[in-house]
Amino acid sequence: MVYSLAASTLTLAAPIGCDTSSAEGVEPTAAEAHGPSRVLVTGSDEEMLVLEVTAANKVVVRLPRVEVGQGITTAVAMMIAEELDARLVDVDIPLAEARTKGNQYTGGSSSVRSLYGPARALAAIARARLVTAAARRWHLPARSLRTRDTMVVAPDGRTATFGSLTAAAARIHRPDVSDNPKPASEHKVIGRPTGRIDARDIVTGKAKYTGDLEVAGAKPTVVARPPTLGGRLVSVDDRAARAMPGVHAVVKVAGGVAVVAESFHHAFQARDALRITWRPGPLASLSDAGIRSRLRAAVPSVGAPPRGSAQVEGEFEFAFVSHAPMEVLTAVADVRADRAEIWFSSQTPMDARESIASAIGLPKSKVRVHVVRGGGSFGRRLNYDAAIEAALISKAARRPVKLMWSRGDDIRHGRMRGASHHRIRASHARGRVVAFSHAMASVSESYERQGLAAQGGLAVRGGVSTVAAGPLPSDSGLYNFGRVSGSSGSVELAMPLGAWRSVDSGTMRTAEEIVVDEVAAELGKDPLAFRRGTLRNKAVKAVLDKVAAAGNWGRPLPSGQAQGVAVHEEYGSCVACLVEIDATDPKNPRVTKMVMAADVGTAVNPRGLQAQLMGTAIDGISTVLRAGLHIDQGAVREGSFADFRYARQQHSPLRFEAHIMPSRREPGGAGELGVPAAAGAVANAYARATRTKPRRFPINF
Repeated sequence: MVYSLAASTLTLAAPIGCDTSSAEGVEPTAAEAHGPSRVLVTGSDEEMLVLEVTAANKVVVRLPRVEVGQGITTAVAMMIAEELDARLVDVDIPLAEARTKGNQYTGGSSSVRSLYGPARALAAIARARLVTAAARRWHLPARSLRTRDTMVVAPDGRTATFGSLTAAAARIHRPDVSDNPKPASEHKVIGRPTGRIDARDIVTGKAKYTGDLEVAGAKPTVVARPPTLGGRLVSVDDRAARAMPGVHAVVKVAGGVAVVAESFHHAFQARDALRITWRPGPLASLSDAGIRSRLRAAVPSVGAPPRGSAQVEGEFEFAFVSHAPMEVLTAVADVRADRAEIWFSSQTPMDARESIASAIGLPKSKVRVHVVRGGGSFGRRLNYDAAIEAALISKAARRPVKLMWSRGDDIRHGRMRGASHHRIRASHARGRVVAFSHAMASVSESYERQGLAAQGGLAVRGGVSTVAAGPLPSDSGLYNFGRVSGSSGSVELAMPLGAWRSVDSGTMRTAEEIVVDEVAAELGKDPLAFRRGTLRNKAVKAVLDKVAAAGNWGRPLPSGQAQGVAVHEEYGSCVACLVEIDATDPKNPRVTKMVMAADVGTAVNPRGLQAQLMGTAIDGISTVLRAGLHIDQGAVREGSFADFRYARQQHSPLRFEAHIMPSRREPGGAGELGVPAAAGAVANAYARATRTKPRRFPINF
């Protein structure tokens, strides 16, 4: 079901289940701006997609998700082009601003899965109405017409662009041809490897990020922040800073002292001229060793093993990790006495709008949130710390501001993946695993509960928590491992945590896949053959077989080099990864080859999926071998890419392959899928190459 907005152009929207005369929650479309409109058909669809065919022959779909480099705009454009028989270049996918209803959540590898049905249905209905409009214009049977290249074609060769038919199509509510989406067997766009529709704009600088926006009167702004997490402002002498050229305002905020200036150069200079006394944060007496000790003590018991079984056991530690997206956090805010307007990249704009309104004391109906493309996220933009802080600064300074968190700001004071400790025991008897237990503890987000979120305007809503205390469904249900059990504990620390790509699976599955390798060794079996003989799912076996063949599993390698393998299943998808590593120098290992295979059901854009898998490969290499955050007396030690050692080109595989398994199933999730398998394969390859049992990650930390 969709509803049509009567206007000068064909405009269709996924219904929102309302009986009012306007579509509450959907922002005004271009068509509505030129005249009145009304809902003609209502139903229920939380995606609230809006499709418009303009007189200029452009198909415009306002996307209730954010583009942060994952290629969702390209995937949706492909869905629309497929069903409309439109040229991909004629499809525009602007980002919808924050709405009052519906689903605008970008995360959990859910975007393609949730949009695949509604987007195609909407486009199919639009196509049926356009064809009907052409048939009535030409007095021909609608079934005799066909569509291609964003136009309708008659049997005699006559053509009409969609744009020329849009006004007539907008008045049609019962088309003369089927408005059902195509069967997969007829797809010509979906499933075809396709370059990103925004690639040229990105590489030429035409694509606009928040920092590129020119909002009237918005001045560059930075914040002086405490040296420790949760530190508090005691006093500030800002006389020197205020006297510096280009400085417009210096205001105190909960997280520090903000400087508003004519340029970021002026702002940073003035920030450095502030003389501030800080009170240490609540973790000032705590460092890595103490956190690891607390986590170890919080891990629940794995219980007693089955009688007559032998044990393979391991304890694993994972460090804090920064999201560190390439584009630093930036937000533009214009807060007035009676209204506010905010521009930033958000994975949760509806929650952000509500929290911003609460922070600045306005009803949310008076707050407008524009969603801007983001230069990376990995979960960081689920939270909207910078946006709330920008709004508070704008209100205090009584002027529009463009706030930028520096790289150091975000690494030292922003969200991070929580540290965790894992205890795993595999019990085996008569050549097979009869029980598998996984207990773990992670740092929990008591940061918000302790009220420290008020510092810097950090948001409670919109975050995704780490594992809380209680039962833990172990991922090792992948295998026929007898009785599988899991449990979890937590350590409450006042730290700003957030969901990091693949959330808990990236650590849990890595630890479990290491233990699977060690069980295979204990039983005298090849690790790949052992997996193949115990996996439950045929699809997982298939991706494992694919990487084994493509990666030439078992080939002889020189001393200090080895292969490793791992698998993962989540989001209705599965993946396998084979790695070759050169650890001749264990302190400077290099992954030389990585082969991945994924079954995600229908892959809308296989090229985009391959790019996602490549990104997860770098995540796995980084967090297993090099990249983590140290805590020194309540402060994050790292502050830039110089010391937060994410993998560079020199650490990347010399050879990378990503194989997409053919399927006509509905799409599964893909964006986060590859991280656990990549991390597990890297860890296993390192263990085999060095003949060690790595237990603390990153290994070289």
